[in-house]
Amino acid sequence: MSVNIRLVTVKIPEGANVVIGRSHFIKTVEDIYETLVTSVPGIKFGLAFNEASGKRLVRYEGNDPELVNQAIETSKAIGAGHTFTLFIRNAYPINILNQLKNIHEIVQLYVATANPVQVIVADTDQGSAIMGVVDGYPPLGVESEKDKEERHGFLRKIGYKK
Repeated sequence: MSVNIRLVTVKIPEGANVVIGRSHFIKTVEDIYETLVTSVPGIKFGLAFNEASGKRLVRYEGNDPELVNQAIETSKAIGAGHTFTLFIRNAYPINILNQLKNIHEIVQLYVATANPVQVIVADTDQGSAIMGVVDGYPPLGVESEKDKEERHGFLRKIGYKK
């Protein structure tokens, strides 16, 4: 028996965010679809789910063909069973994460970001598994008082704080 480790670089379409997670049932595809369209009016998205048994297909849904195609390609590249890739536009992960966490089939969320992402995948004789993700880059330092003021101002500018 052996394990091979590989990196999958996720190509995030312009203006999009990605959410990658694990679920346990093909019902997930329809449940995520319903959750998204009822949570954020005007959200655009593409979703792909790697089925781990039965026909073992990449199941998909969405309302934006570019995002659907990228979700399918990313899920195929990752290749891990019972994982999903979701690309969104016209919304941010903060708008949907709690709703996703409340979907009964979802077991784990690995990442939700617009940053560059690498998925660390382990391949065995049985299949593949996501070991973790690299989200963005390492820190360059510690924020200064000026940086704190900028953070506070930014959150108020975009309406996330009063």
